[in-house]
Amino acid sequence: MKRAVLLLLFLAALAFPVVFTLPFPRHVMIMIFLYGALAVAWNILAGYCGQISLGHAVFFGIGAYTSTLLVAKGQLTPWLGMAAGAALAVLVSQLIGYPVFRLRGHYFAIATIAVGEIVQTLVINWDWAGGARGLFVPIKRPDSVVNFQFHQSKAVYYYIALGLLLLALAVTRWLERSRHGYYFRAIREDQDAAASLGVHVAREKHRAIAVSAALTALGGTFYAQYVFFIDPESVFPLSLSILICLIAVLGGVGTLWGPVLGAAVLVPLSEGTRVWLGGTGKALDLLIYGGLIMVIATLQPAGLMGLARRFRRAP
Repeated sequence: MKRAVLLLLFLAALAFPVVFTLPFPRHVMIMIFLYGALAVAWNILAGYCGQISLGHAVFFGIGAYTSTLLVAKGQLTPWLGMAAGAALAVLVSQLIGYPVFRLRGHYFAIATIAVGEIVQTLVINWDWAGGARGLFVPIKRPDSVVNFQFHQSKAVYYYIALGLLLLALAVTRWLERSRHGYYFRAIREDQDAAASLGVHVAREKHRAIAVSAALTALGGTFYAQYVFFIDPESVFPLSLSILICLIAVLGGVGTLWGPVLGAAVLVPLSEGTRVWLGGTGKALDLLIYGGLIMVIATLQPAGLMGLARRFRRAP
């Protein structure tokens, strides 16, 4: 039954651009897939390994800037830039991990915030990379898969974003069933107990953040190629890290489908209130958005996945 439902959802996702041809519905679905993939990647480190990071925008920005700089200054295809961005994000994650993994709990979260602010400040003052002005992705015509640019329709972006989400889910599913997934969950429940049973805690934390960083950087490259402009305020902000965290928490951390469910609720809510109420000048869109989040979080702390499990157990 579960496989049949997933198959129907997959077929519906494939058919969506055929049924909905206007740009806005496609844009909303692209954002759902993108933020869903980012939340799934964050969930690997925070939900499964118990390391609550509020600095994941660092990896997102690395992916965006690496690919854009290689395209603008090196004339390389963005696909190579995407791979290079993921590799650089993994390297940076390991450098960040050595000092911050010595901390626990809220101290770890605060340290990741500090790292994010430091990186954003460095990029703002890095003139070669555009500084505070940002960078434009060179526009090339005609549409080309090699150039990762599609000006006539959002359909190709849609399927690429769907592929990123499926990749993140597949990696998470594989980790769930591997011994590393068990190590991650053991560290999350009791780090000292896991170490006493022979789990190499530091190595497993570094492995978790490496996978999470690589997947997040892929999303950064996609975002840069989708909007054609990046700057430190759009790809390195603390608000992005918090939003990724919020989506996963709302859907249900430590679960495979929780982050996707959170994105399916929060992204349309955010886009809809922004479009329909954002021009009122009274911030009604933000009030409604924040109020609904508070209601859901208060009524069901385990997230929407916890709410779904409650209804499934109900007679």
